[in-house]
Amino acid sequence: MHITIVSGSHRNPSQSEKIGRYIENLLHEQVDEAEPFLYLLADNPLPLWDQSIWQSNEGWIERLAPLKAQLTQSDALVIITPEWHGQVPAGLKNFFLLFSRFELGHKPALIVSVSASNGGAYPVAELRMSSYKNNRLCYIPEQLIIRDVERVFNADPDDNDQKSDTYYKARLRWNLDILMGYGRALKQVRNDVNIHDPAFGNGM
Repeated sequence: MHITIVSGSHRNPSQSEKIGRYIENLLHEQVDEAEPFLYLLADNPLPLWDQSIWQSNEGWIERLAPLKAQLTQSDALVIITPEWHGQVPAGLKNFFLLFSRFELGHKPALIVSVSASNGGAYPVAELRMSSYKNNRLCYIPEQLIIRDVERVFNADPDDNDQKSDTYYKARLRWNLDILMGYGRALKQVRNDVNIHDPAFGNGM
């Protein structure tokens, strides 16, 4: 099962990337059927959306083709977002403007929100409210909000709060098991149902 992990922070390095690399390694080493792929938005490599993307612009086609191919073959996604001023970073919102129902439609996604303090809920609400409408991405009911992220998921155990680190890692593994189950189920839906009716190209 192909799983794309999107680290939505523009920073390089970032705590979002740290979590993304942990998830990538976890899936690679412990989940036999998983084929993870980590995509970093660090340094904001994707240009901002403009309407020429709808006009078969050669620049857009060349720039997005490799990632479109990766997303198209993906069965599930993990979307990692930091909380910046209570919001999802602009580059991650831009990501959802650039890719459509043909790459993301009717595929399950797990939201992982990271916070340097005790926040992290606002980005979850924002993603669930507005990022799926036209691309038809399906966020699963579970999510993971990692608070005090600098104290967990570190390579050196001495840098971690042991109780929190143990809890988050166990919950993450459980979340990923659920995501894999949705991935198998929604693959069947995509095979059985006409999900790309041109008469209904956009969500309501």
